[in-house]
Amino acid sequence: MSNDILTIILAGGEGSRLAPLTKSRAKPSVPFGGKYRIIDFTLTNCLHSGLRKILVLTQYKSHSLHKHLRDGWSIFNPELGEYITPVPAQMRHGHKWYQGTADAIHQNAYLLERSDAKYTLILSGDHIYRMDYAAMLETHKKLNADATIACMEVPVEQARQFGIVSIDENQHITRFDEKPEKPAPCDEEANFALASMGIYIFSTPLLLQVLEEDSNLETSSHDFGKDILPKLLQSNRVMVHRFGDAQGRVSQDRYWRDVGTIESYYQANMDLLKSIPPLDLYQNNWPIRSYQAQTPPARAVPGISGNEGVFINSILSGGCIISGANVSQSILFQSVYIDDESIVENTVLFDGVKVGKRVRLHKCIIDKGVHIPDGEAIGLDLVKDRKRFTVTENGIVVVPLGYTF
Repeated sequence: MSNDILTIILAGGEGSRLAPLTKSRAKPSVPFGGKYRIIDFTLTNCLHSGLRKILVLTQYKSHSLHKHLRDGWSIFNPELGEYITPVPAQMRHGHKWYQGTADAIHQNAYLLERSDAKYTLILSGDHIYRMDYAAMLETHKKLNADATIACMEVPVEQARQFGIVSIDENQHITRFDEKPEKPAPCDEEANFALASMGIYIFSTPLLLQVLEEDSNLETSSHDFGKDILPKLLQSNRVMVHRFGDAQGRVSQDRYWRDVGTIESYYQANMDLLKSIPPLDLYQNNWPIRSYQAQTPPARAVPGISGNEGVFINSILSGGCIISGANVSQSILFQSVYIDDESIVENTVLFDGVKVGKRVRLHKCIIDKGVHIPDGEAIGLDLVKDRKRFTVTENGIVVVPLGYTF
C-alpha cells in the first residue's frame, strides 16, 4: 500500500438507538460476535489493506474504546511512521463538540496538514463488513478522481435510509441524495439503487479546502452526505467504487451492516450462526483481529443433576463453562458460566455473564458481568420484561450493564 494515504476513522457517535448497550460505551466499542468489538472490523480492513497511518476520532463515552485500542491495537511501530492513534475531541475550532462528520475532521485539519498525505481515506468505526481499501485507492488513482465514494447495491424499497448516488457510463457520480423519499434506481429496469457506504477517499488538498469552506457556512449541518458531497459534484470529479467488484484479497461475500439499532445488531450476530454465514470470519488470510484475554478453553460438563452440558449451533469463546445446561443458537463471549438445568436459546451473552440453575433465556442480549439468579426467566413473558428491561418491537430483551436482580 502507498505510504501517502492517511486514514481517519469516525468513532465518536453516541449510538442512542443502540441503547442500553451504549449506556457506558461508544457504539464502535460495543462487543460483537463472541470475541470482537464493532470497530475491529474497520481496523482489520485497514490492517490487511496495508494502511499504517490511522487516526481514530473519538468523543462520546470513549474510555472503553480507548482501552480497547490500547490493549488490542498497539501493534504498529511509531519509529517507522506507523500508528493507530485515538484523537479525543479537543475543540480546536470554537467551543463546541463535533457538529457533524465533516466538522469532526475539520476540527482536526491540522493533523491532515502535517501528515503530508496525498490522499485521505475516511471511514466509519461502527459497521460490520470486510473490504480491501487498497482496491478502492486503485480505483481513485485509475479514474483520476478528486473524490471517490464506495457504494453498494441495495433494493430500492430499502434505499431511503442511505445516501443514494446516480452515475454515468464512466462511473462518474452525477447526483448525491441523502436519504431521499423516492430513491433513483441504477437504471430504468433495475430494482436496486447505489447506496453510499460512508467510505470516502479524497485528494487531501481538496478535502482541506472544502472543509474550510463548509465551516464558514451557517446554514450547513457540516455533514459529508448532506452538505459536502452534493456541493462537490458541481465542480469536481467524484467517482464511484462498487463494493464487491474488485476487492483484492478479501472474498466476495458483499456483507455490510450498519448495526445501529438493537434489531440490526442482534440480527447481525445471528447471521454468524447460519450454516453458511453471509460474513466469512474464517478466511485464513483475512482474520479479524481483536484483544483477547488469556482464558482457558471453553468446555461443557455434566451438572449436579447428571444432565450433560450441551451446546447446539452456538459460538463459545474462551473460558466458557456449560455445566449441565442446554445452549442453542446463541453466542457466548468469554468466561460465561451457565449452571445446571438452564436453557439458553437465541441469546447473546457478553463477557463474564453468570447464569444460575434452572434459568430460561430466550432471544436476549445480556450485557457484561450480569449475574442471573436461579429460576429466573427472561424473554418468555414480554409484558413482565418490559417493566424492567428494554424490549424491542420484535421481542428482543436487553439486560443492561450493571443490572442487579
